[in-house]
Amino acid sequence: MAIVQVTTVPLGTGTTSLGDYVAAVYQVLEQAQEKIKYQLTPMSTIIEGELEDLFAVVRRMHEVPFANGAMRVSTSITIDDRRDKIGTMEQKVKSVEQKL
Repeated sequence: MAIVQVTTVPLGTGTTSLGDYVAAVYQVLEQAQEKIKYQLTPMSTIIEGELEDLFAVVRRMHEVPFANGAMRVSTSITIDDRRDKIGTMEQKVKSVEQKL
């Protein structure tokens, strides 16, 4: 299981407001057929699942701004793919909280 942080930014939209784009990208997550968990944050989205599934979802997320009129899109991803044990979003947070 992997955890991916993804940020998709449409460029050259003529406005500084991105909420409509974020909402449209979020619909990809809500409609995903892949077995994923996700969490929207103020600056990015965190997705958990099998790596191949995550790549497929991120690809669809990247395409959304183009479908909504953007001519350029910058998507950044960070992958945490741990193979020695199963890691989840919740487990990572709990691990830090236990150390506080």
